[in-house]
Parts: sequence; structure tokens; C-alpha cells
Amino acid sequence: MPPLSAEPPAGRSAPIGRAAGRAVLGDTLAGVAEQLAHAVAARWQREEEQRQVHDPYPLPVRWGAVAEELTDHWANIRRLPAGAARGGAHGPLELGGRLDEVVEVYRRIPSGRLVVLGRPGSGKSILTTRFVLDHVASRSSSDPVPVIFSIGAWDPTAITFRDWLTAQLIRDHPGLAGTAAPGGPSLAAALVEAGRVLPVLDGFDEIAGGLHRPALEALNATTLPLLLTSRPAEYATAVAETDVLTSAAAVELTDLTLDDLADYLPRTTRKARGGNAATTAWHPVLSALRERPRGRGAEQLAAVLTTPLMVTLARAVYSDTPGRDPASLLDTHRFGGPGEVEDHLLETFTATAYRLRPEHRPDGAPRRGFDPERAQYWLGYLAHHLTRLDTPDLEWWRLGSGVRRPARVLVTALLTCVVVGVVDCVVGLLFDSLSFQIAEGLTTGFLSGLISALAYWLLVAGGNTAVPPSGMRVKVFGRAGASGRTARARLVLGSLCGLVFGLGYGFQHGVLKGLLQGTGPLGMLSFGLYDATFFGFVFTLGGGAALGLLALLETPLDIRSAVNPVGLLRTNRRTVFAQVLIWVPAFGLLAGVGSALAVRPLSVLLGPLVWSPGASVKLGLISGLCVAIGYAFALSAWGQWVVFSRIWLPLTGRLPWAVVAFLEDAYQRGVLRQAGAVYQFRHARLQDHLARTYRARRAAAPTR
Repeated sequence: MPPLSAEPPAGRSAPIGRAAGRAVLGDTLAGVAEQLAHAVAARWQREEEQRQVHDPYPLPVRWGAVAEELTDHWANIRRLPAGAARGGAHGPLELGGRLDEVVEVYRRIPSGRLVVLGRPGSGKSILTTRFVLDHVASRSSSDPVPVIFSIGAWDPTAITFRDWLTAQLIRDHPGLAGTAAPGGPSLAAALVEAGRVLPVLDGFDEIAGGLHRPALEALNATTLPLLLTSRPAEYATAVAETDVLTSAAAVELTDLTLDDLADYLPRTTRKARGGNAATTAWHPVLSALRERPRGRGAEQLAAVLTTPLMVTLARAVYSDTPGRDPASLLDTHRFGGPGEVEDHLLETFTATAYRLRPEHRPDGAPRRGFDPERAQYWLGYLAHHLTRLDTPDLEWWRLGSGVRRPARVLVTALLTCVVVGVVDCVVGLLFDSLSFQIAEGLTTGFLSGLISALAYWLLVAGGNTAVPPSGMRVKVFGRAGASGRTARARLVLGSLCGLVFGLGYGFQHGVLKGLLQGTGPLGMLSFGLYDATFFGFVFTLGGGAALGLLALLETPLDIRSAVNPVGLLRTNRRTVFAQVLIWVPAFGLLAGVGSALAVRPLSVLLGPLVWSPGASVKLGLISGLCVAIGYAFALSAWGQWVVFSRIWLPLTGRLPWAVVAFLEDAYQRGVLRQAGAVYQFRHARLQDHLARTYRARRAAAPTR
């Protein structure tokens, strides 16, 4: 009999350890999923309240069956085993319903895969929001968390579906970039792989036309339960090119009826004064639609008021705005067809949303006023910007991407040059004369701008990308968030930029010193070469070490840190400030102390070098501040926001100076909505209309 031991028998510890590890991971993911569910519910509850879909009651959203060729075999949808289909239990499921039944209908589908088709404005977004809220409210702890993804931003030829889901989750919930165990996948990836996320994919039709087929093929390569929305024509075309969404049932949203309009519109406006108190301004319009349905005006208006979008716009323009008569919508001289009526509602909606009136935001604070015409122009630029990027997501860190690449590089370099030059001149006055510092500030600013342009082109503009928000904060102790490869890459980049800057700064410093001492051209050249070698060595070491240090000290934020775009912007601003607080002393010490230590060995190679402790302090202080400024402007999301959204775009008139206030105000007015860390236009039709109007206005503007 073997002796008793605290050690487990050989070969038994690993399986037990793996089982325990899986249990711990499962518990961790369950807790993270609960946090995610709360965050998702809070976000879309605010969205539904902002949209005012319950005032006075939700518009009816109903759906019915679609053509059989747009659905998979019912045996596949029912997940029947081989041979079971011959038993007769493979007929169609009853999937018709209305908005408050959407989760119940979805749960009738054994495969958990549903396609919802609907034409523009038919209520697909309302349905997805209600689906998420009702599903979260009724889910058990083991059910996946429904999360809405704007699938129009997915390029299936560039990134796999699961990787894209992971990236979108991390973008909207930065805390999911963390890992449950050292060296393991991110929490976002673990949630997706464990099936704890139910993708609600909104806008299949918004994927670029040439990518519909590969997108559908990529979705068919997975077995994930999902809900997909699309316009009917785009989905039917994709199905004709490849196949239906595997194991997916499909339904199509139906039009609103005249009875729906008669029930809804009169309850959205005031009663008429005098006469019959039950009569409203909508009654003559509804009477015309019912009594003269073949009349031209009634026929074209009836064709428009069949979707929740157009009814909502009509309500905003005529019910919620005093002094407007909806009977004007029947004017055939003003409107030559349904398209002109729709354009009128879209155009007037924006003007109505920005009408100047004494009103307050929901929190009781006075709402900031924006001139309606200017607001429409700025919104048009934003819509045009999104159209160019081919995405519905208005990401604050990509607003500068609408500027041409050479201009982006030039603007970034110019602002870095000006700020660094001023800082160098002001701080340097503590050590040297004004004339010397003005000259040094000019050359230092120029070199800093040049280095910023180089780094910005290599890492950002050259690939026509944008700097994403890091979603990180500096953590001095604990697990490092960045990989060793990232740290090494930043070390190499920092060393390269430090070398270029050091050579240029040292040469101009030496030439300027020789000029002030009157040594002549040969002496100035000698001073320049000596100082270029000295400062090149110092800045190479300092730049690489400081940038690598920042990479090693990054760690993920809490999952609830970014519930909206403004929250993520503020978080990234704090990140940049924290990085600067690390960078300035780190680079300053490396440069200052390094320069003092480098004097003796470099004197052996270059000859006697004159260097004082005061020179080390000045070098460390100024270089730390200036290099941090260059890094923030060129290589951080918040810095790029400042450069373009707070300075360049407002300076050129394309955006207001108070960009955040404008975007938040547009959200409060119902023009924009929030989807995680990004804004979106409330309706895709509104975005298209504003973009067309902006381009037409730019084309009609006189050239100078």
C-alpha cells in the first residue's frame, strides 16, 4: 500500500485541473455575460425612450410569411435528425406576429436563426430594439445575451465573422478586451466562442453589393443562432447568387393600414378649437384617404404613409409643430409623386428638429440652440462623410478620415510644429535668452512636425486608417496588457523617430550655438556634427524606451467604462493624459540622465564635450513635454479628435466648434441615435437624403 501523500496520483492532476479551470472560466463568463446584459438593456432602453415609440403608443409592427425560396428546408429549421423528416413533423412553423410577440416567435424556431425582411422605414430597427429588451428581460442565466451589431460595417473578405463580432464587442465595451486567464483569449472572444452572445445583425442590405455573397457564405459557415435584418431585394439577390441562410426561417414586415393611421395620427396632435372637440387637423387628411382613395393626392400620400418611418416623420413635422397643416401633403401642385412627399418630410424633419424655441432637455437643462440651416449643413457633412466611408457608424475617432491623406499629414504636422515650438520657447526661457529660445523654438517645432508627419504616415495615413481609441489606462503594477510583440514594435518605432529627431535637433542646436559664438562656417559645421551625434544617441535610447514602456503599462478598462460615444471620448482623453504623465518624466529622465551619462564615453570618440547639470535638466524637461505633445497629436485617438474635430473641420466650416455639444444635441433631438460607442443617423433614409443635399449644395456653390 503506498504511503499517504498530499500529492494527487500521477496522471490525475491535469484532468482535474482542466475541469476546475473550465468551471472557473464558465463562472467568469457567466458573470461577464450578466454585466453585458445589464449594459445592453440600459443602452437600448435609453434609445427606445429617446425615440418615444410609446407616445402615445407604439406604431403597429407586424410581419407575415415570405416566399418559400427565401427560407431553408423546414426540417433544417426544426433541427430534425436524419430520417425524421419522413415522419411528417417537418411542416412550416407559424411565425406571424406583432411587435410585442417578437421574442415568443423567435423562440419557436429550434435553430434560433431568423431573417427579418422589410423595406426602408418599415420598422426593422424598432423590432431589433424591442427584441433585445424583451429577450434580456426574460432570459435565464444560461441564455445568450442579444447584442445589436450594424453588419453593414463588416467586410467578410477581410475578417472572419467571429473575429468581427469580437472586435465590435471590444469597441463598444472596452473591458471585454481583458482576459479571464493570463495568455488566454479576450473576454469578448471567449463570450463569442462559448455561445453567450446572440448576434442581432441589423442592416444586411447596407453591406457593399459585391460583398453580399461572401457575407452570406460566411454566415452559413457558422452555426451561431442569430437574427438578421435586411431589405427584401438585397437579401433575395444574395440568396439567388449563393443560397439561403442555413437553418434560418424568414418573415417580412407588412405595411401599415389606413385603420392604423386613423387610430394613431389623431392621438398625436391637439384637438381642434371650437366645433367638435374630437376633431383634429389629421381628420380631413384621413377622410380624403378613405373617401377618395383614387384621387392623385390621396393615392400618393397613402403610398408614403405605409411605413413607421414616414408616419413618424409626418407626426414630427405636423403633429408636434404648431401652425402646420397636414392637408398640404395632399397638394398635387407642390408634390408630383410619392418620392417628392418623402423628400419633403425628410427635409422638413431636420428643420423642424432644429426650430428655435424655448425648450429643455430631459435633464431639465436648457437646450443649446443651433441655427437650423447651419445644423443641416453640418449634418449633411457628417452624412457625406459616412457615405464616403461606406458605413452607418459615426465614430468620433474617424472624423478626420474624411480629410484627404496629404492634408491630414500636413495638418497634424503643422499643429504639432506650432504647439511644440511655443512650449519649447516658453519653457526654455527658464534657462536661456529670448533670442536663443525663439530660434530654437522655430527649429525644434519644425523638426517635431516633421517627425510627427513621418510617424503618422507610417502608422496611420499610409494605410488610410484612423487611430482607434486604445480603451486602455496606465497601470504601473500588475499584469501588462500589451503583448511583447507590440512593445517591441513600439520600441523600434520610438528609437527610429528618436534617432531622426536627435540628429536634426542636434545639428541645428550645434549650428545655432556656433553662430552665436561667431565661430564661422567650419566651426558651425563642427558644432552641428558633434551635437547631432550626441543628441541622436540620447534621443534614440529615450524614444524607444519610453514608447515601449507605455505599451507595457497598458491594461483594459472596466466593462462599463464606455456606454456611449462621449463616455469613450472622455475615457480616451484620460488615457492620453495618463500616458503623457508617464511619458514626460520617463522620457525626461531618460534624456536628461542619459545625456549626463553619455558625456564621458562620447568624449572619448568626439573629443571634449561641454555639458552642465542645467543642460540635462533643460533637455529632459523640454524633450519630455515636446515628444509627449507630438505623440498625443499624431498617435492617439483623442489627439486626432482635437486636431481635426476641434480645430481643422470647424476652422474650415464643416463642423461647429462645439462638436460634442452638437452631436449630443442631435441625439437629444432624435436626429442621431447611439449604438454603443458610435452615433448613427436615426434613419438610413435620412442619412442618404442629407448626404445628397450636402453634395448638391457643394456642387452649386460658386468656385473662387
